[in-house]
Amino acid sequence: MATHQNGRAAACENDDEAAAPVRWQFARAKEGALAATGDKLSIRAVRYRISASVDERGPRPVLPLAHGDPSVFPAYRTAAEAEDAVAAALRSGDFNCYPGGVGLPAARRAVAEHLSHELPYKLSTDDIFLTAGGTQAIEVVITVLAQPGTNILLPKPGYPNYEARAAFNNLEVRHFDLIPERGWEIDVDSLESIADHNTTAIVIINPNNPCGSVYTYEHLSKVAEVARKLGILVIADEVYGNLVFGSSPFIPMGVFGHVAPVLTIGSLSKRWIVPGWRLGWVAVCDPNKILQGTKIIRSITNFLNVSTDPATFIQGALPHIFEDTREEFFKRIINLLAETSEICYREIKDIKFITCPHKPEGSMFVMVKLNLYLLEGIDDDIDFCCKLAKEESVILCPGSVLGMENWVRITFAIDSSSLLDGLERIKSFCQRHKKKNLLNGF
Repeated sequence: MATHQNGRAAACENDDEAAAPVRWQFARAKEGALAATGDKLSIRAVRYRISASVDERGPRPVLPLAHGDPSVFPAYRTAAEAEDAVAAALRSGDFNCYPGGVGLPAARRAVAEHLSHELPYKLSTDDIFLTAGGTQAIEVVITVLAQPGTNILLPKPGYPNYEARAAFNNLEVRHFDLIPERGWEIDVDSLESIADHNTTAIVIINPNNPCGSVYTYEHLSKVAEVARKLGILVIADEVYGNLVFGSSPFIPMGVFGHVAPVLTIGSLSKRWIVPGWRLGWVAVCDPNKILQGTKIIRSITNFLNVSTDPATFIQGALPHIFEDTREEFFKRIINLLAETSEICYREIKDIKFITCPHKPEGSMFVMVKLNLYLLEGIDDDIDFCCKLAKEESVILCPGSVLGMENWVRITFAIDSSSLLDGLERIKSFCQRHKKKNLLNGF
């Protein structure tokens, strides 16, 4: 009996211990940057939130005007030569292995030769680092540059992955404006006033996402001169490189690598319309070898040696993708984007509730200002996008995630009939929500 009672007493003590709250040591993860700001700095997260507003019982198809992935539309299908190159690489059996951390030598050499066609000097294999899309290229560059106390200059509006990566790495962000009235040019005159001795780099995006602008040789030259004066690196995001259809040709920032060192970010995703293939790169455009005196290149190598790689068979196909893709494919894509950008700009001008300050000349996007003073029951750009999705099944990207509140980004990389339908739905939505005391002209 005594033994039985002792057992019961011990069980009670165990129950008391079990009832005591456990202080889990991992609970502090909620204080981290991912938990605090991750969902606010992601186009994907915001797009999912807006898409959740769509009425699934609606009679009309959802029109995706929020992101630059036209691969689902037959008119934008990638080049047959690119598909054949990937199929051949896969069937060869030569690319089922792990690749080297910085990429297969033949693939790196192909990127170097591809980029060198537009530069006044030649890139070597050692200048190229292959990444899992442009997203990983951003990750590696920002991580490598994020040292205690440093800051980086980012455009506003801009691509939020830069700000997200900076937040995750405790890298201070300082914004410079893109000026809508000047074709979204960089406010070059402000750069020196916002930089200091802890500034490490400036990010420029050309052709521009989200604005659709294309910078001239003269404008890029001014940026390079300021970077040299400040002693900072230029990170040139050229993921939309050569997707231009206006009066300004595409000028790679690497052209000015002799003025200030440039790290160029590029990928197959946009020009070949294959974002799912996840093949990008970082190219070191530094003919004066300034970066050799730092550990930046070594740090990039070290980062890639402990992170994921782009698929080996895509790397294996890369030389033939570059070599075999015919110019007719690129011309077809440019003609499509030129046509749909014209439609987009023309139709937006007919919607009095939104304003487009500059006709797009490149990339796949245009930034549009919401004239909220003409609308009733719309609080801000997020509210506009959510209600538009619910009522019209049209998905737009709110400007607040890009750094511009009460603006929206619209993609025109879609078939023309769907674009016209989407813009007509936006117009109907605005008419339905216009303030009651407006004149009939609205």
